[in-house]
Amino acid sequence: MPAITASRARARVHLSTADLRLSRGGRPVLTGVDLTVSPGQRLGVVGENGRGKTTLLQALAGTLRPDSGTVRRVGTIGVAGQEVPIDADRTVGDLIDVELSRVRTALHAFETATLALTDGHPGAEQDYADALADAEAVDAWDAHRRVDVSLAALGAVSDRTRTLAGLSVGQRYRVRLACLLGAGHDLLLLDEPTNHLDAAGLEHLTARLREYPGGVVLVSHDRALLADVATSVIDLDPTRDGRPRTYGGGYPGYREGRRAERERWETEYRDQQEERRRLEQNLSTARNRLSTGWRPDKGTGKHTRATRAPALVRAVHRRQEELRAHALDVPEPPLRFQPPTLGARPETTLLRAEEVTVDGRLTTPCSALLETGGRLVVTGPNGSGKSTLLSVLSGELTPHSGTVLREPGARVGLLGQESPAPSRRTAHEVYETAVNRLVVSGELREDDRVELAQLGLLPSDTVHRPVAELSVGQQRRLDLAVLLAARPHVLLLDEPTNHLSMALVEDLSRALAATDAAVVVATHDRQLLRDTAAWPRLRIRPTTPTKPDRP
Repeated sequence: MPAITASRARARVHLSTADLRLSRGGRPVLTGVDLTVSPGQRLGVVGENGRGKTTLLQALAGTLRPDSGTVRRVGTIGVAGQEVPIDADRTVGDLIDVELSRVRTALHAFETATLALTDGHPGAEQDYADALADAEAVDAWDAHRRVDVSLAALGAVSDRTRTLAGLSVGQRYRVRLACLLGAGHDLLLLDEPTNHLDAAGLEHLTARLREYPGGVVLVSHDRALLADVATSVIDLDPTRDGRPRTYGGGYPGYREGRRAERERWETEYRDQQEERRRLEQNLSTARNRLSTGWRPDKGTGKHTRATRAPALVRAVHRRQEELRAHALDVPEPPLRFQPPTLGARPETTLLRAEEVTVDGRLTTPCSALLETGGRLVVTGPNGSGKSTLLSVLSGELTPHSGTVLREPGARVGLLGQESPAPSRRTAHEVYETAVNRLVVSGELREDDRVELAQLGLLPSDTVHRPVAELSVGQQRRLDLAVLLAARPHVLLLDEPTNHLSMALVEDLSRALAATDAAVVVATHDRQLLRDTAAWPRLRIRPTTPTKPDRP
């Protein structure tokens, strides 16, 4: 029997589902999921919060049993969930050993087969060939070096004696991710792997995934990672028939396919709505004729009246049947973000900051100038003071040195990095309170107020729920709605893509490019940085003064 080579062993790797369905708490989470992942394929999984992305990964890994459908796995699987379970005394070295257990097994089997071959045992040649193929399939001899390289590149703790309990969540995640990138698993299942990574770590992760020989399933909201890595994308968000869609052509193929499908969906729904309105109008007209229109003028014979009445009754019945038969079979499409027209003032300087600092928070003197329609991206490492600078520009924080001048009457709005503490008030109440306050104070005219439903940010079934019961992403959408309701002349956005779906982020990016308001964005989001590549940059470096410059 010929030896199984490493390439042949890897070629058998396969992960697939057929009509996978799963509910939680009586609510359908996954419906009719069909997917296939083979060596060299990298499947991105996208969707709003709560659409079942993590649940899908758990079903693929075998830790969660589906209600129906099948999951087929061939090959070893490495899984990186968003949390790392820890034992009290478990160390970094223990975690590395767990993830490299297949490597150790392969090397031990190869050493055993080598000794048997040297001793001339019967069948030793085939055992040796099989053991060699298995070790080569995971590149076992280089595994520890690969882990060390990834530990360094991801900024992870490399001291094998450190206890996991003594590390932060981010540190533990980076250690496990480094192990998975080096272990040589046939299949990788990664849940939001860009969490807790800096720019260097993101570059390393991207490079390793692009060259990964096995299959990869990648849950992520990181548009840049998906654009750089994914060969196909499955979208768990609602579709016309309720089943997830898989798009080829990587992230660009997903964007184009999703846009085209959304347009078809909206067109079909609109056509069916219009047809139903037409039928309702026909029925209303027939009923009016039945009650009044069939009575002929004075002097008309009884025979004429008697023959026309049944015909009109039949017409009403026919219209009723037509209306009953026209049941809408196209569900209402998801919301589409509809930004309001923001404040626009004649060309003028809206905001000027000169050499501002805040003790212990913004130690580098920063300056910024914003005119009507101006743009600025604030960048810098964590802790450099980006959020503090935006708070200073908004007027929420007073600088310890330097000056900030704002155009009288100019409305400045700040979207903070985190939502306020949630209350038991409903989203509608929070929004209306904010708008009414602006109207009463004279900052906003009654004619300029925008209803929450007009923005397309929150579905109708959530606006009357307490904010404390909303997801983090929905609370973030409410924050954005309150900000836009003020029709600001200057938008200050601190990590605006946090917790938002990719679809909303893309709509928001287009809106920011088109608005007449001045916009300042502080972000680490690589795709948003690409989208705003032509905007001026203010790079905050902790040790040197900074000025806005061009990228």
